Amino acid sequence: MSTAEQPSRRTVLAAAVAAAVVPGAGPAAAAGAGPEDPGPIPGGRAPDRPVDYRAWTSYSDWRGGVTEGTRAVPGPRPALVIGDTVGTTDYPDPHTGTTATWEYATWTSPVHRLSVPATETIASWNAHTPAGTWLQAELRGTYSDGGDTPWYVMGRWAAGDQDIKRTSVDGQSDGRSTIWTDTFAIDDATTGLRLLSCRLRLTLYRKPGTRLTPVVRRLGAMGSDIPDRFTVPASTPGPAGELIVPRYSQEIHRGQYPEYDNGGEAWCSPTSSQMIIEYWGGRLTPEQLSWVDPSYADPQVCHAARSTYDHQYAGCGNWPFNAAYAATFPGLQGVVTRLGSLTDLETLIAAGIPAVTSQSFLKGELTGAGYGTSGHLMTVIGFTAEGDVIANDPASPDDAAVRRVYPRREFENIWLRTKRYNASGKVVSGTGGVCYLYFPDRPTPRQRRALAEVGVR
Repeated sequence: MSTAEQPSRRTVLAAAVAAAVVPGAGPAAAAGAGPEDPGPIPGGRAPDRPVDYRAWTSYSDWRGGVTEGTRAVPGPRPALVIGDTVGTTDYPDPHTGTTATWEYATWTSPVHRLSVPATETIASWNAHTPAGTWLQAELRGTYSDGGDTPWYVMGRWAAGDQDIKRTSVDGQSDGRSTIWTDTFAIDDATTGLRLLSCRLRLTLYRKPGTRLTPVVRRLGAMGSDIPDRFTVPASTPGPAGELIVPRYSQEIHRGQYPEYDNGGEAWCSPTSSQMIIEYWGGRLTPEQLSWVDPSYADPQVCHAARSTYDHQYAGCGNWPFNAAYAATFPGLQGVVTRLGSLTDLETLIAAGIPAVTSQSFLKGELTGAGYGTSGHLMTVIGFTAEGDVIANDPASPDDAAVRRVYPRREFENIWLRTKRYNASGKVVSGTGGVCYLYFPDRPTPRQRRALAEVGVR
């Protein structure tokens, strides 16, 4: 989060997309096309929701893709693992300057026809990557005019940083679409060009001669076409209630660990993620935290920053990396999606599911915040009887000050809009309802219904 009205790294990328909208290949060889996806799950998203989220999580999902050296594992939470690798490849890590040889295997999803022809698409995944393993996620799509995108790298990821440096990949474009850190975006949506369908590909890597394997339990893609808007319709307040979520300040970490973007305003995303992880009972062991300076308070926030840091983006705000980090804790899943209104958040809160929301605003646009930001994450934990938003805002001077109450109408607009004016009067972009959702791998029936109501299966 940037407390000043200055461009953050993500805002620079988002602004480039906005300007376009308004007047490298991975180490693995390309897999063949998968079978056609049967379409959206019955009873899924509401017809007027401009978002399509599709996940592969079941045994039949994993068996339904094209496998080259991977295999599906049944069980209470089915997974994709390496069976027999199909070859080796050298990966020159751009952030260490070293090259290592890896065995690999691939899995390619069926073609998924988006119920919402998309201007943007974000992939996310949940996986266990023991030391000596990592994964790459890619996306390829078909445009509304029949052309295809290249295979775009959506992330090279490992839970730790001992084998590769976790990274997004810059410089990916075909002149019609571009990857902006973690987001596929149509370059000029005013032409009417959209992404009609997509496939995802996983490449799983391990050290040669071992039986190690990543274990992937969820792979998803969120496609959306959010209209350009400076304001959004007001929603009617729903049920009140507040979840008891741990409170952590990012600001008490200012100046800590420059190699992970220096704490403070840069750590809103991992700080928000850590709050919800611990709400669900996720805890780090003393051994896991042993690397943190013992004089630092809330060392788990430092660990979250290190575990979400994107070495290309040079920050901790990569959305899928945060969701993947949350899912490294036993019993948790994490997704990146978009919601349509505060009514969606109320549905989730009523089922016991808090959410991390992304927004940007001028200092005077959110009463009680006391700052302006070009991009900030906070945790929504409840609603007052009047419908105002209760948030754990990490942009607070200390942990005790984290709980805030923000006016409903102001919060809803700054979170859901896609256009806004910055302090210089220039039109810049908003995130259009982006959020992270972390929830149990075995949700209760009520939680499952709430997730389905907001389009997540």
